[in-house]
Amino acid sequence: MSLTYGLHYAADPQWNLAMHRHAALIVVDVQPDFMPGGALACHEGDAIVPGIDQLLRRRVFRQTVATQDWHPRGHISFASMHAGQSPFQAIPLYGYPQTLWPDHCVQNTPGTALHPAIDWSAADLVLRKGNHLDVDSYSAFRENHGPDGQRPTTGLAGWLREREVREIYAVGLARDVCVLWTVQDALALGFRAHVVWDLTRPVTPESDEATRATLNDLGIDIVHSADLR
Repeated sequence: MSLTYGLHYAADPQWNLAMHRHAALIVVDVQPDFMPGGALACHEGDAIVPGIDQLLRRRVFRQTVATQDWHPRGHISFASMHAGQSPFQAIPLYGYPQTLWPDHCVQNTPGTALHPAIDWSAADLVLRKGNHLDVDSYSAFRENHGPDGQRPTTGLAGWLREREVREIYAVGLARDVCVLWTVQDALALGFRAHVVWDLTRPVTPESDEATRATLNDLGIDIVHSADLR
């Protein structure tokens, strides 16, 4: 985890400080391996890159966090580590279903970098997740269930509370996995949560109906980037 301190304010004098002074933007896993042609391509993943870059350049939020999938070689979520299994199949792991993925976002490989077409200078925190060999990690707030049945914290909730953050806005990849788990955990941890729908994309668009239903059932707002001022 790397940390850069500093508060960022939009240049627009009409910027609504009251609206965003207690809000943080979380940019989830915008990395080359999740782009078309990447190891674990999300549907139209590259379509969100320009909009996220513009949003970060506008400095709408006082706090911005970027997450980075950061797996060691031989990670337990890789289908290649399970004989007879294929990517996207599910197996039981520690008493919970585990989707098996293609090898992706392996530490210190080009596909794991933060996307080079985005200016990341607005990021106050880069949080690397999924770096434990035997535990998968979708959410920015907590890892998936480990061998002891617990979901270890990433420390993000405490970091945000120290900065008086009360609500989060999530963008990035994938809408139906890491973005969804992030906002669900944010809500469970006492933050108000929003998904900026047009700046997210799913692994597969067939999941969108279920994702929307889950967000609506939980009371998590679905918003559009054009509405962020």
